[in-house]
Amino acid sequence: MTDQRRGAAPGGARENRRAGAGHGRADAVRRTAYQALRAVAERDAYANLVLPGLIRDAGLDRRDAALATELVYGTLRLQGTYDAILAACVDRPLREVDPPLLDVLALGAHQLLNTRIPAHAAVSATVELAREVAGPGPVGFVNAVLRRVAAHDVESWLQRVAPPWQSDPEGHLAVMYSHPTWVVDALWDSLGGGREGIEALLAADNERPEVTLVARPGRVGVRELMADLPEGAAAPGRWSPFAVRMPEGGDPATLEAVRDFRAGVQDEGSQLVAAAFAAAPLQGGPDRRWLDGCAGPGGKAALLAALAAQRGAELLAVERQPHRAGLVARALTGAPGTQQVVTADSTRPAWRPASFDRALVDVPCTGLGALRRRPEARWRRRPEDLEGFAPVQRSLLHSAADAVRPGGVVGYATCSPHLAETREVVADVLDTRGDLELLDARPLLPDMPHLGDGPDVQLWPHLHGTDAMYLALLRRS
Repeated sequence: MTDQRRGAAPGGARENRRAGAGHGRADAVRRTAYQALRAVAERDAYANLVLPGLIRDAGLDRRDAALATELVYGTLRLQGTYDAILAACVDRPLREVDPPLLDVLALGAHQLLNTRIPAHAAVSATVELAREVAGPGPVGFVNAVLRRVAAHDVESWLQRVAPPWQSDPEGHLAVMYSHPTWVVDALWDSLGGGREGIEALLAADNERPEVTLVARPGRVGVRELMADLPEGAAAPGRWSPFAVRMPEGGDPATLEAVRDFRAGVQDEGSQLVAAAFAAAPLQGGPDRRWLDGCAGPGGKAALLAALAAQRGAELLAVERQPHRAGLVARALTGAPGTQQVVTADSTRPAWRPASFDRALVDVPCTGLGALRRRPEARWRRRPEDLEGFAPVQRSLLHSAADAVRPGGVVGYATCSPHLAETREVVADVLDTRGDLELLDARPLLPDMPHLGDGPDVQLWPHLHGTDAMYLALLRRS
């Protein structure tokens, strides 16, 4: 869903073409950042997918690429805060400002309020960007607005524009930490507790996440993978026995183990979900056939394939979308043991009931647990999106339960902490059938603190340094 406030405007393609003809290196950085923001707004693109190509096209060196990345992600993360500040500096409603020009203003606001770029340089460079993308007409307007923004630091602005905590706590947090109010409310409901916890969570959502690698067992070890990185720069994961934390600015694509799929980029929370699912105790029977019913883009499937191979089990990885099924097959390149990737809909299974010993579904969701990595999702999602995901999530969990034999284990996972996508789904499925029991997942994530009352597990960025992954384990009777 395109952000309506920053959606396509007449002449948008022409503006993008004009933005591509620059003069200086600094201008190239800001032009690249602007083009990424326009792609996010106009095409529902994800910044992590479009920005690398734009950086290559612009020929940016490592330092300039880092600045362009900071401008894009910083502006996207703090868009809600900057909107509130800009609204106080503009003499008309923001919805009446052309969306491309609003992106220019937000880029300028980020430079002024949250980088060490000198104010005069930030204003001057942003005014020149406005001239390139919109012509000379709005230059005076952009210059005047940015000078008003520069009159106060970010802390002073927040005191001025954030609603008072006493009368509107959700609205206060929404502006202070740049999240839509409905997302603040949903996260707070799931997290529970008072002000300190929700503020820590929202702040963690606005931090740049580490890049975490997974050393796929039987193919490469953690120590071997770390040895390929600059000495002292990498570190083992906090919780996953397969994780390696990359040094800041490191490029996974430079590692041979990543290029030949012995390792991959995978959040530590995602690794823990796969490992806990694989370790869940079965009752009776064999442990030979595993199902990954929502396998795209393939990170969990590759780890599961490696774990299954160590036990002589085989994995069937299923993905409904052909493109994502191709990514799964690519991730499984060279994987040991027996595995198969099929393009199919797990809610309409082509396999016989009770034919697997384990079945995992990492279901489609709003992605509210990965806002650190995809900050644009917080502005793209709407509360009504939950209604679209709900039937699919329940259907996938039912299908996974049907797929396992009596005594087999089902894993329900999602990268969202929203109660409507986690505990409510599991509770509804349990209520409609009498052949499932919840298992306590907490002992399968050893040494991890703050796992709550169970039996399911909710991970959190501010408590565990992972995406907000949810996992429920069930056994069929």
